[in-house]
Amino acid sequence: MDQFKHRTQELRVKRTIEALGKNNIEGHFVSTIEEIIPTLKTMMRAGSSVATGGSASLEEAGVLAWLRSGDFTFHDRYKPGLTDEGMREVFLKGFDADTYLASANAITESGEIYCVDGRSNRTAAMLWGPKQVILIASWEKIVPDLVSAILRVKTLAAPANAMRLGIDTHCTKEGRCMSPRCNERSLMALPAGACEHTICSNYVVFSRQQIKGRMKVIIVGESLGY
Repeated sequence: MDQFKHRTQELRVKRTIEALGKNNIEGHFVSTIEEIIPTLKTMMRAGSSVATGGSASLEEAGVLAWLRSGDFTFHDRYKPGLTDEGMREVFLKGFDADTYLASANAITESGEIYCVDGRSNRTAAMLWGPKQVILIASWEKIVPDLVSAILRVKTLAAPANAMRLGIDTHCTKEGRCMSPRCNERSLMALPAGACEHTICSNYVVFSRQQIKGRMKVIIVGESLGY
């Protein structure tokens, strides 16, 4: 990246982290993917319990492999052979985890975190339960405002995730939501029943948190996830 574009992006990250702090969300910046795990080691103690949301970012960053190293009690949603009931048990254990790791769909420069989920085990645990929540997100996920966050999901994050999961949604065929425009009828959700196999069931905006520092965000200065 051109040095001036890079510096401009760093300043954008700085503004965002300051805004997150005003919402009692602890923000950190690392320049490279390789710095993620060393940063996590300063936030998580060996032997503690950990759970994760579904996340391409965690996989790409090597975080899942690190959690499987044996240093943690890892409630692994990706463990081979899990039945539906076994998966439910893993999700429920996540609510009592010391640390919950996930990513965000978008982060606004005003310090808000925007997430859209299907089954919503991720957003449920982010909202309440685990002692701390750590989100890992590329600086590409920073957007000016919530309208931009909504559009980012409708035109990038949701189609890419639906393709990754092999779900037959409209957006996997068109590369965007069937209702990509933000207006008074479809600012967030689709019209009732519009997308039979949607992965966008619940929409959550995280703003000022009551428990200071419970939610932490590591912003990475490289492309990562969707």
